[in-house]
Amino acid sequence: MNEENYSAKELAEVIVKGIQEKKGTNIAILDLSKLDNTICQYFVICEGESTTQVNAIAEGIEDYVREHLKDKPNHTEGKQNALWVLLDYFDVVTHVFHKDERSFYNLEGLWADAKRTDIENLF
Repeated sequence: MNEENYSAKELAEVIVKGIQEKKGTNIAILDLSKLDNTICQYFVICEGESTTQVNAIAEGIEDYVREHLKDKPNHTEGKQNALWVLLDYFDVVTHVFHKDERSFYNLEGLWADAKRTDIENLF
């Protein structure tokens, strides 16, 4: 987990701010902490309009978390094609989707039992 003293919820909130800085939209936080057999406590899901924006959002999250919490993801996937970039911070896994891919994979539907918090778009 993290070496710093911050909670998974705080990390999720910082990730949201990193997404918002790069104009990511349709942000949802899924609280998985009350569910059995989950791989993390939170999913943060968002989307970008293009592969360029998806990469920018992912990089923005990494930069924002590094700056504010002095942490970095344990693992990242998907930066090559930028249709779905995953950033694994152990307790919080972030999914940055190209808008066309998000509905296809429907993570929110797969984890429908999780408490969902939608974040209002800033623009």
